[in-house]
Amino acid sequence: MTKNWSPGSWRSMPIRQVPTYPDAEKLEAVEAELRNLPPLVFAGEARRLKTQLGDVANGNAFLLQGGDCAESFAEFHADKIRDTFRVLLQMSVALTFAAACPIVKVGRMAGQYAKPRSSDSETQGDVTLPSYRGDNINGIEFDEKSRVPDPERMMKGYHQAASTLNLLRAFAQGGYANLKKVHQWNLDFVGGGDAVEKYQDLADRIDEAMAFMEACGINPNSEALYGTDFYTSHESLLLRYEEALTRVDSLSGDWYDTSGHMLWIGDRTRILGEAHVEFIRGIGNPLGIKVGPTTDLDDLVKIIDVLNPTDEAGRITLICRMGAGIIEDKLPGVIQRIEEEGRKVVWSSDPMHGNTISASNGFKTRPFEDVLTEIRRFFRIHRGMGTYAGGVHFELTGQDVTECTGGAEAITEEKLADRYRTHCDPRLNASQSLELAFLIAESLKEERDERAKELKAAAAN
Repeated sequence: MTKNWSPGSWRSMPIRQVPTYPDAEKLEAVEAELRNLPPLVFAGEARRLKTQLGDVANGNAFLLQGGDCAESFAEFHADKIRDTFRVLLQMSVALTFAAACPIVKVGRMAGQYAKPRSSDSETQGDVTLPSYRGDNINGIEFDEKSRVPDPERMMKGYHQAASTLNLLRAFAQGGYANLKKVHQWNLDFVGGGDAVEKYQDLADRIDEAMAFMEACGINPNSEALYGTDFYTSHESLLLRYEEALTRVDSLSGDWYDTSGHMLWIGDRTRILGEAHVEFIRGIGNPLGIKVGPTTDLDDLVKIIDVLNPTDEAGRITLICRMGAGIIEDKLPGVIQRIEEEGRKVVWSSDPMHGNTISASNGFKTRPFEDVLTEIRRFFRIHRGMGTYAGGVHFELTGQDVTECTGGAEAITEEKLADRYRTHCDPRLNASQSLELAFLIAESLKEERDERAKELKAAAAN
């Protein structure tokens, strides 16, 4: 992977989605300072995640990836981090119970501060300014000063990511994730909806199982029950930031991007011979590749070969973002090609990006039913082709926002304005996320039952 590669070899290649910094001297000073700061994550953690994703690729685990569309400096708060962590825990419990397999939990957190844009500029009225590219680069306020890219924002992003990771590690290993506390993960702002009732019933059943195990002499405070593994991920977009945090692992001698455990590249940067593919090919982290309806399959196979020449299980996750209306036309061809090429990948569904619409009142939103439809079709397609639907990738928050329509709360277009707080794309709120987890759990249970029947029939023969 690192043949003719260095953390800065991307600089000699064509690049897209890059901000233009007006003060080159200040930019170099910030990059130098970042290079001297401690790593945010450790290579051993990234390797452990890759091993667990290898289990997903082999059909023995399931990936749950979710979090903010774009993290915000202004909304940074311990309660917000806790609430998003909590809803991912609740979702994972529902999925674990249904799938009877480990759930690999990866947050879109502690680094999702940069966003690709379809245009370099934005116009409001008769004023045109540079596009907002995420808080790591410029400000969301529509004024000339805010939209100038400022390298000091990378420093703030680093320190905010460090604080976020510190809190996530405390939640994951400090007792908050203890299964004995499953009832304490209640969503206090959610009423008595169907998903909450299901969750309470599930929590009761877990309590009974825990009591039974304790009566049998199993330690309820064992590591497996007391804490959980939780990883972070973000899009590898702002390469100056990523390069500055790329370090040689003292144990293996390999390069790792220590800004997050898992990195991905999207539709706008997934281009052979350009900077973003060049950068991530040399790092040892597990990688994601967004796959959309316009993805060229010949190029996709070549990219996989460049990023994973030894076909290591867990190295590559294909995050499929199609749209509910076209997934049945587009996804089977992608699966067939990758299977024919014999590549070992994790298949994950991103049902958010292909289902974004503009509401009649101007708000960008995503209908809950479209999100659910794409997920169900994703599972059905994989089941029909004999491949494993291994994960889901959501933009969500633990907050009580009104950004996606529908769900048990029946959020209407008129209600979007009540609590529409996203810095970029609409997110599922906590209630919608939990509801979706139970609906996905039904698909996982069907998958498990089908596999059990196949094994039983094979044994009989």
